[in-house]
Amino acid sequence: MHSGRARADALWGASESQKVGLMSFTLAIVGRPNVGKSTLFNRLVGKRLALVDDQPGVTRDLREGEARLGDLRFTVVDTAGLEDATDNSLEGRMRRLTERAVDMADICLFMIDARVGVTPIDQMFAEILRKKSAHVILAANKAEGNAADAGVLDAWGLGLGEPIRLSGEHGEGLNDLYSQLMPLADEFEERAKDDSPEIDVALDEDADEEDLSVPMPTRNKPLQVAVVGRPNAGKSTLINKILGEDRLLTGPEAGITRDAISLQIDWQDVPMRIFDTAGMRKKAKVQEKLEKLSVSDGLRAVKFAEVVVVLLDAAIPFEQQDLRIADLAEREGRAVVVAVNKWDIEDEKQEKLRNLKEAFDRLLPQLRGAPLITVSAKTGKGLDRLHAAIMRAYDVWNRRIPTAALNRWLTGMLEQHPPPAPQGKRIKLRYMTQAKTRPPGFVVMCSHPDKMPESYNRYLVNGLRQDFDMPGSPIRLTLRSQSDKNPYKGKKKAPPSKLRKHLEGRRN
Repeated sequence: MHSGRARADALWGASESQKVGLMSFTLAIVGRPNVGKSTLFNRLVGKRLALVDDQPGVTRDLREGEARLGDLRFTVVDTAGLEDATDNSLEGRMRRLTERAVDMADICLFMIDARVGVTPIDQMFAEILRKKSAHVILAANKAEGNAADAGVLDAWGLGLGEPIRLSGEHGEGLNDLYSQLMPLADEFEERAKDDSPEIDVALDEDADEEDLSVPMPTRNKPLQVAVVGRPNAGKSTLINKILGEDRLLTGPEAGITRDAISLQIDWQDVPMRIFDTAGMRKKAKVQEKLEKLSVSDGLRAVKFAEVVVVLLDAAIPFEQQDLRIADLAEREGRAVVVAVNKWDIEDEKQEKLRNLKEAFDRLLPQLRGAPLITVSAKTGKGLDRLHAAIMRAYDVWNRRIPTAALNRWLTGMLEQHPPPAPQGKRIKLRYMTQAKTRPPGFVVMCSHPDKMPESYNRYLVNGLRQDFDMPGSPIRLTLRSQSDKNPYKGKKKAPPSKLRKHLEGRRN
C-alpha cells in the first residue's frame, strides 16, 4: 500500500479521468500580511482570482474558491493578514473577519514567511490557532533556496508540529501539503456525500428540454449577479444585509473592497453567486497599481455576470462615473438593474424619485425601461423589490421569441413606418429571426443593410422592447444582405469538358 507521499506522487501523473474527488472540506489560509497567502490560493484554485502585489495588506475580504490538489477537491478561503489590532480600526475589523473564517473552516493552514523567520506576531497567532482550530497545518512559505533554512527550523518552535516547506509562487511542497490533508479525509467523507451535485446536473438537463423556457438557476449553475458602483456607495453593506451576516468588510472608509469577492447563497430559494466589486473611480484618478488591479478585477466580474446591479448613492446619483459603469454593463450585454442606496436618510422621497426617473431616462436611453429600485443597505428596506427586479431582468435577458411572431410584428412595423429609400431605392426588410439570447440578439435579412440609418435601427429595437415586454435589457440587432439578383448573373460560362466536346464532335 502506498504511503501518503508516494500516493501523492502517483496522483500528479494520473490522467484527469482517474482523479476522483475524495473529500469535501474548507481550508482557511491564515497568517501575517505579505507571507504569500493569496499566491498559494491562486495556485490551489488554478486561476488568478486573488489580487497579488508586493506590498502588505492587499487582501482585506474573505475570498473563497474551489481548490484542487491531486485527487482532493475542497473549498479554500483566502483571508486578510492577521494584525495585532483589536479595536474598531480597519485592521481590527479585518482581524475579526479572519478569526471568523478560522471558526468556520474545518482546517487552518497557518503560513509564515521562511525568509523573515518567526516573529512575535506569528507566535501570538499560533497560540490563538491552537485554541480556536481543531486542525492546524503549519507552512513555511517562500522556502525555496538556502536562505529559508533558518526560518523553517524556527517554525518548529511554534508548537504546531512539523512545518511544510512551501513555495506558493513556484509550486514547491504541494505533495507534502497533500500528505497532511489526506489523512483527514475520513472525517469529512459524509459531508462530501451530502453536498454531491448530481441532482443539480439532472435539473439542468430537464431545464433545457423546452426551447422557449428560461433556464432556471441551480446550485450547480447559480445566477451570477455583480454589484458595481463608485467607492462608498454601500455595495458590501448591501450584500451583508442580503446574507444576513457580516461576511464582507465594511466601514466609513472609501475603497475598502479591493478584490471582486464572490459569495454563493440562496436568496429567497434562488441559488445565486453574488460578486462584491471594488469601487470604480474616474480613470484619471486611478494612479496606484493596486487600484488599477482592483478596477480590472471588477470589470472582469461584470463580464462574467448575468445581471449587474449598479448601486448609486441617493445623495449624489448619476454622476459621470455611474453613467460610465451602467453603459459598460450594457455594452457587455449584461442585464442591468439600477439600485439607489441610502434611501432611509432621504427626506423628500417622492420628489427625489421623480427626479431620479427623469434623469435615468434622459441620461441612459440605451437602458430605457430597466428597473430603478430604491433600497437601504443599512435597514434592509427594499431588498424584496431588488430581488424581484433581478429575477425580472434575468427573465428578459433569457427571453426567446418565436420566429412567426417576430415576422408578424415586422410586417406591422413596416406598415406603420416604412424604411427609407436612399437614392430612390427603398430598403426591403424580408425576414427576421432571433439568433441568440443572453442578451436577445435578432437578425433581419434585407437589401442594402449598409445604407440603413441608425435611427431606423433604434425604431426597431424600441419596438421590440415595447411590444415583446423586454424593458431595460440590451438588444442586439444585426442586418444582413439578401439580394433579389440571379446568383449566376455575370458569371463566366464554364469551359466545356472533354467528354462534352467529344459528344458534340460525334453529333457533327
